[in-house]
Amino acid sequence: MRVSRTTSRSASRSASRHASRRALSRVAAATAAAGTAVLALSAPAFAHVTVQPEGTAAKGGYAVVDFKVPNERDTASTTEVEVSLPAGHPIASVMPESVPGWNVQVTKAKLDKPLTMHGEKIDEAVTKVTWTAADGKGIRPGYFQKFPLSLGALPEDTGQLAFKALQTYSDKEVVRWIEVPQAGQDEPQNPAPVLQLSAAADEHSTANAEDASDTTANAAAATDSHDTDVTARVLAVVGIAVGVAGVAYGVLAGRRRTA
Repeated sequence: MRVSRTTSRSASRSASRHASRRALSRVAAATAAAGTAVLALSAPAFAHVTVQPEGTAAKGGYAVVDFKVPNERDTASTTEVEVSLPAGHPIASVMPESVPGWNVQVTKAKLDKPLTMHGEKIDEAVTKVTWTAADGKGIRPGYFQKFPLSLGALPEDTGQLAFKALQTYSDKEVVRWIEVPQAGQDEPQNPAPVLQLSAAADEHSTANAEDASDTTANAAAATDSHDTDVTARVLAVVGIAVGVAGVAYGVLAGRRRTA
């Protein structure tokens, strides 16, 4: 009976150990799968098309912005980048900078409502800018490229501009960065580049600053004039004193000679 009980206990312990090992294996596998899923979902957030600088472009002004395009693939190059300008806020002046190794095409369209710029009416505006790799190589894996645009005048009736972008790879894959982020929500998987606009400079404050500068300059000039006047008076008094002393010395010398 003792042998039977001992054997039963050993078998029970062995079964318990095997069950524990299987449970740990399942937990490890589930953890690894969850980690892989998290990395896969979060990867686009670290490498998407963005517009820079953010928060420094003033409403109503001009700015040079860079569209930063990273290559997210290991076996393909980015050979084309297409950026669409916001139709709801047309920009009268859009000028691309020459990028070595890339051809650029600017697409314009008629405006339903003409814009006024420097006193002139403009009835068309740029709707899209496309860069294509001239040599076919483009942006290689592990690299990024900046595409500058000069924009102006920036709209004054919005706090941001969303630019939808298409990124084409050498294997013909197209990634659409067109999802506009919404306040209070998580960043979308393929967010569109968004340029934040800051408040325009306050002309009244600028004028006050200029007036204050002029007042300071005038005060400084008045102080310099006053100091110069005081110095001149002091020198005059000293000169008179020296003159009187000279006359007195001459009179005394003459008396001594007469005596």
